[in-house]
Amino acid sequence: MEIFLDTANVKEIRQGAKLGVVSGVTTNPSLLSKEGNADYEAVVKEICTIIPGPVSAEVVVEGAEAMIEQARKIAAWAPNVVIKIPATAEGLEVTSALAREKIKVNFTLCFSLNQALLGALAGAAFVSPFVGRLDDAGHDGMELVEDIVDVFDYYQLPTKVIAASIRHPEHCLAAAKAGAHIATVPYKVLMQMTKHPLTDVGVARFLSDWQGISRGKGK
Repeated sequence: MEIFLDTANVKEIRQGAKLGVVSGVTTNPSLLSKEGNADYEAVVKEICTIIPGPVSAEVVVEGAEAMIEQARKIAAWAPNVVIKIPATAEGLEVTSALAREKIKVNFTLCFSLNQALLGALAGAAFVSPFVGRLDDAGHDGMELVEDIVDVFDYYQLPTKVIAASIRHPEHCLAAAKAGAHIATVPYKVLMQMTKHPLTDVGVARFLSDWQGISRGKGK
């Protein structure tokens, strides 16, 4: 399973890239607004220079023709840009049109197997079931991820499943067990995944023991 960062914070992306485990990035207008930066194009272009893998950027207009036009412009920002298209009837039309033009689509805001399957059939390179938001609504978000993976595997569909709206490390672990191809996680969750109290205790003990040995040699 690959790890993407779900953020528009360039500093976080640079730090995540240093770890050598981040394969891509997903962004959206809400994430951008948190950073107080209105220049979406500049941010996406900078991210694409840091991460060579897929960088998902979202269309922010309505209507199929307007979405296609904007998607083409965004896709021209960098060769690794992927266009996020919402899982609606218009979104299917847009996804199909972009797929014919070899523009990769992340079919996003998926909350059902039907939506994910239609997105894959329309030619989406990725589908993004939103786990955390489903959990918030009283549904089992990870069960949906597992169902999508099973169906895609059964029919040998090339579309990759991105477990999105990840809230904590347990979500990421469950996504891996469910067979998700990718989990896109906030930087905070990525850092939490690196932590374990026994590791901290072990490191402290090793350092203490080594300092004791070093002091003994110095006598």
